[in-house]
Amino acid sequence: MHLDIPVCLQVGHTGPLCPSETGRPIPYIDQVAIDFPDLTLVCGHIGYPWTQEMIAVATKHKNVFIDTSAYTPKRYPPELVQFMKAHGRHKVLFGTNFPMIPHAKCLADLDLLGLDDESKTLFLGANSARVFRLD
Repeated sequence: MHLDIPVCLQVGHTGPLCPSETGRPIPYIDQVAIDFPDLTLVCGHIGYPWTQEMIAVATKHKNVFIDTSAYTPKRYPPELVQFMKAHGRHKVLFGTNFPMIPHAKCLADLDLLGLDDESKTLFLGANSARVFRLD
């Protein structure tokens, strides 16, 4: 049965009791995106510390997206911010990790990113509305 709903995944390093290797975007997310091209993958926690790999996988696959949960804008890696300003503006979704990081804290430093109005609108809601079919 094909439900046509996005899957949200933890990507990047894990907690202290688990090895982080399985959180790597390459080869793991890359292979899932290849094996299931109709499955939409929303990859949380920006793939850190493999953010460049996460960007590469999101660029390669139309069905892969990045969310920023667990990080405030001050902590976004520069390569993610650059991706959000350019060819990745349709691929990054705002996330908070609430209740550990409240919404207001995640929004407080948003202007530090230097996003134009279109990129900011896409990031803060339009991308999520499209990916999760909320329109």
